[in-house]
Amino acid sequence: MAQAVSANRLELLQIADAVAREKSIERELVLEAMAEAIQKAAKSRYGAENDIRARIDPNTGEIRLVRLLDVVDAIENDATEILVVDAQRRNPAARVGDLIEDELPPVDFGRIAAQTAKQVIVQKVRDAERERQFEEFKDRIGEIIHGVVKRAEYGNVIVDLGRGEGIVRRDESLPREVFRAGDRIRAYIYDVRREQRGPQIFLSRTHPQFMAKLFGQEVPEIYDGIIEVKAVARDPGSRAKIAVTSNDHSIDPVGACVGMRGSRVQAVVNELQGEKIDIIQWTDDFAGFIVNALAPAEVAKVVLDEDAQRIEVVVPDEQLSLAIGRRGQNVRLASQLTGWDIDILTEAEESERRQAEFVQRSNTFMEALDVDEVIAQLLASEGFASVEEVAYVALDEIANIEGFDEDTAQEIQSRALEFLERQNAEFDEARRKLGVEDAVAEVPGVTTAMLVAFGENDIKTVEDLAGCVTDDLLGWYEHVKGERTRMAGILDGFEIDASEAQSIIMSARLKAGWVTEEDLAPAVEEVEEGEEEVEGDDA
Repeated sequence: MAQAVSANRLELLQIADAVAREKSIERELVLEAMAEAIQKAAKSRYGAENDIRARIDPNTGEIRLVRLLDVVDAIENDATEILVVDAQRRNPAARVGDLIEDELPPVDFGRIAAQTAKQVIVQKVRDAERERQFEEFKDRIGEIIHGVVKRAEYGNVIVDLGRGEGIVRRDESLPREVFRAGDRIRAYIYDVRREQRGPQIFLSRTHPQFMAKLFGQEVPEIYDGIIEVKAVARDPGSRAKIAVTSNDHSIDPVGACVGMRGSRVQAVVNELQGEKIDIIQWTDDFAGFIVNALAPAEVAKVVLDEDAQRIEVVVPDEQLSLAIGRRGQNVRLASQLTGWDIDILTEAEESERRQAEFVQRSNTFMEALDVDEVIAQLLASEGFASVEEVAYVALDEIANIEGFDEDTAQEIQSRALEFLERQNAEFDEARRKLGVEDAVAEVPGVTTAMLVAFGENDIKTVEDLAGCVTDDLLGWYEHVKGERTRMAGILDGFEIDASEAQSIIMSARLKAGWVTEEDLAPAVEEVEEGEEEVEGDDA
């Protein structure tokens, strides 16, 4: 009998060792699962109301079954309680409120109890295995991983990763790419999540960083940190652009990525099913970078609008189709690469637009200042864009226009100021009708025209304005159907930048009592320190 028991104990530990090795989990977790299974079977044998604990000695495999009993003055439930007098016979130190262990004889499991125990062990081991998988793969997000295709179902590819299972969803696969069971596959781990059915490892072959990591594997200079991948934009399976820069001036980053006779870039192209790749030199000169990004098209002129993060590119007429690319692909990829919206105009279109702007400004000056067409055109051609500029510019800047004298300049500026006064009166009347309170007009930086825009957007009190954020005033960008789309702001058309919009909002919060001067002081000091550092760098 003793030998049989010893054999059983030894077999228990051998099973625990085998399961731990096979599932790559801790031996202690397997023994813990076995103890829980024995505990459950014992409860069904002795009664579920008993608080039974099973313990397995990790060295000998010996199983101990104990029942925990509360020490009490008066018994209400004899399955879970013991009188203090009886408890003290076993342990003289026992007191009311203590727990004592009552040794139980080993259980001879029946078929049903053994089946239940097996289910408990299987479930516990499966949970431990899932936790191990999650812990292993959650730190590998951002890596390229090799695997073998297990099966393809509904366009999704299930991949055996050795110690886990990943999925390449249909929208993360390259177009026209077909995998069969047994095929080897390389993919990028972009997400790992805990889910009901176990950890889900999401793989991608269309992610921009998949291309960046492939270049890292093919180009030793990228792996060593000499060359840096700054941005990637992809139209998966068709075309891509990758921007690179070198931290060593003696190494050409584009040439290093192309490789001898194109060997390095060709290895990446082959992995991506023939996806054409433009390798672009990154530069801190943003206009120059845009020109590079639109290659192979030639660019005549670049105009940046930093506030709107928009860029206007002028190309020769014959280069328009090349700059835009088939179905807009070239300009779309350049826009993704730079993070800016790109408008492409031909030289003829730009000339027409400038002419239209010139006519519009001339007409504005004719109506607002009650001057003839010649004077209005002279003001427009000198670069005056609005009546405000004419009203508040130094007088000699108008007087120095050819054909003007000081008296003419004085008269024009007087008319500009009168026009603005009339316009402000009209705006003030309009904002009153819209219900915008006088206190909003006292917020520094707010003009009467802005008050009307606020009223039209249901901002009628200082508190309403204080509750805004910069995007509410200036607009923001969202991805709508895969396209980066600008959403209009309350102050669209007003030429203010992000810092001015933020200043208006903070002034409103100060006026509303949401913040104090002391709260704002640190932010001002940080700006001043930042300016000093910039000046020092320039010096």
